[in-house]
Amino acid sequence: MTACVKGRASARRLATVALTLITAASSAAVLVSCSTGNGDTGSSSPFSPRPTPPNMSAFSGTPPSALASAAASARARASAAAASASAAASAFESSVSAEVARANAAAAAELKKVQGSGNATSDVSLTGKPRAQTGGLVAAVVSITNRTDQKASYAVQVDFTDPSGKVVESRIVGAEDLDPGENEQSIAISRKPADLNLTPRIAKAQRY
Repeated sequence: MTACVKGRASARRLATVALTLITAASSAAVLVSCSTGNGDTGSSSPFSPRPTPPNMSAFSGTPPSALASAAASARARASAAAASASAAASAFESSVSAEVARANAAAAAELKKVQGSGNATSDVSLTGKPRAQTGGLVAAVVSITNRTDQKASYAVQVDFTDPSGKVVESRIVGAEDLDPGENEQSIAISRKPADLNLTPRIAKAQRY
């Protein structure tokens, strides 16, 4: 009887020890789990903050519209083309002798006195000049022939017209002291951009 009581007491002690060990192990596992969680404030986070958009209230004025930008760009291109055409014409005309330049100036002064088309349109003709020789600009060779029996000078106005017939530019050339039957050629060159479709024509021709 006494041996049975002792055996039951030993079994209870063993059970108690086993329960204690199990409880201790569980507590240790919980502690390990907590120590490896998100509570570690010393570790760095891989998260990067999103960039903050600019504060538009800090800007003044209004941004240009697409149409306004396109219009400004077109005006700039047109201005550049006109400047380029003028420079090309000046470069071409710089090869003209000072004597021819003086004759053209005298012709311009003479044409200011003329009403109508003048008295010498039959003595003047035009032929086209290759654009390769004029920097791509429209130009005409003005051929002047003194068809009288006396020495004479000539003043000629050449108009450059667009496809609608509108005059967009006028140039004046002259020839001085041509003997009877003598022929002289001058160049009338437009200063307008090369992409314009222009046609030269004789507007005035005066013999004096």
